[in-house]
Order: sequence, then structure tokens, then C-alpha cells
Amino acid sequence: MTDKPKKKSRQQVYTLLVEIGRKDGDGLPKDSTGAALMIYASGIDEAEAVRETVAILKQADTAPLDVSGYGTLDERLQEGHDIADEERALMQRALDENSVIVAQMTPFFDGDTLNTDATEH
Repeated sequence: MTDKPKKKSRQQVYTLLVEIGRKDGDGLPKDSTGAALMIYASGIDEAEAVRETVAILKQADTAPLDVSGYGTLDERLQEGHDIADEERALMQRALDENSVIVAQMTPFFDGDTLNTDATEH
């Protein structure tokens, strides 16, 4: 019996920023108006990563409103992003587990806005 070489996974990890609104049972602070979630999600392509992320967030009783994609690790490095070891470890975990990892949650309160056009990386 011969061992077949492992097929290289086509999965990649994508960095996504998801804005969520309010929904009963969402676990957000009582007086918040929503939140931004920084997520690392695996997928064959970014569209699959987005679909899986939205499906999981809906199962978790949240209300996804908008998703912004920031690309793979390689794409982000090519754009000059500085990516810390902790962030790389979470990306690797998402790849290893074929999962969606919420890396950061920032609640919004009255008057807050999501600024996705930030010039700093």
C-alpha cells in the first residue's frame, strides 16, 4: 500500500471586517447600537469565506449588515500591512481548523461610525 501525497489545501484565510446591528440575544452591551467584528475566515475564495462568516454570525443570533474584505495574509503583506505574530497565529488557527475566528469586537454607541477608509495600517 502506498501513501498518496497529501493534496495541498486550496483553503486560504481572509481578513474580514463585519458590521453588525442589534438583535435580541446578540450579547452586545445593552446601550450599544451595533459592533464591528475583525474576523479571520477560511475559504477557497473570499466569497466563500464571507458566506460562511455571515451564516455563522446569523446562527449566533447577530445581525450582519456589511462585510468588507481585506484579503489574504499575502495580499495584506503586499499592501504593506504590519501584521503582528498574534494576528498571524489566529490566521493559522482559522486555516488549521477551517473555521471563522472573531479576533476583535468593538461595540458602537450613539454617534459612533465605522471608518473603513482609514489610512493607517
